[in-house]
Amino acid sequence: MKSLEELEQIKEKAREEMKIREDKAGPRITIAMGTCGIAAGARETLDTILDELNKREINDVTISQTGCIGLCNQEPIIEVKKQGEDSVTYGKVGSKEAREIVTKHIVNDEVVNDLVIQ
Repeated sequence: MKSLEELEQIKEKAREEMKIREDKAGPRITIAMGTCGIAAGARETLDTILDELNKREINDVTISQTGCIGLCNQEPIIEVKKQGEDSVTYGKVGSKEAREIVTKHIVNDEVVNDLVIQ
């Protein structure tokens, strides 16, 4: 059985992890986490996005997950939606591409055109 202190630490860690799912005023990043996405590396893509946001101390991004969107050959897929703008869907997003999207699209407001799914 865990001590009260250990349980409090687990609770606090869970609270911190839940903050990434709260609706915030900033951008929303949705990651396709269906079976095909996970098989293609979507978990690693998600981890990379979270790592990059944390490194840059960006706290206003909402992260959400969805199932398969039917474009299995483009997985891992992420969608970036900024307020007042159309959403942008990116395909074949590995760790390198995820870092590029955070740097260019989230930080500098530049769409990464060569990764966009039409």
